[in-house]
Amino acid sequence: MALWTLLVWLAVGAVAGILARKIMGGTSPFGFIGDIILGIAGGVVGGYLMALAGLGNTTGGLIATIVTATIGAVILVWSTRFLKTNKK
Repeated sequence: MALWTLLVWLAVGAVAGILARKIMGGTSPFGFIGDIILGIAGGVVGGYLMALAGLGNTTGGLIATIVTATIGAVILVWSTRFLKTNKK
């Protein structure tokens, strides 16, 4: 994997994590680095869910990648908040 590919993934993950945080509202319990990690993981989750729904497209471009990662990150943020609040 080329270094620039890794940097693009990190940038998309950061954007997706920040967007998910804005969409979900409130403060992030994981901080900025946690948002980036959730955004990167959200890209994987979002890509998997889009593929399951038959919407997987490898030629969607950067915007489609950010949207997909953001959807996945929102799902991850919601699920982590849900698990954290129900743990008590």
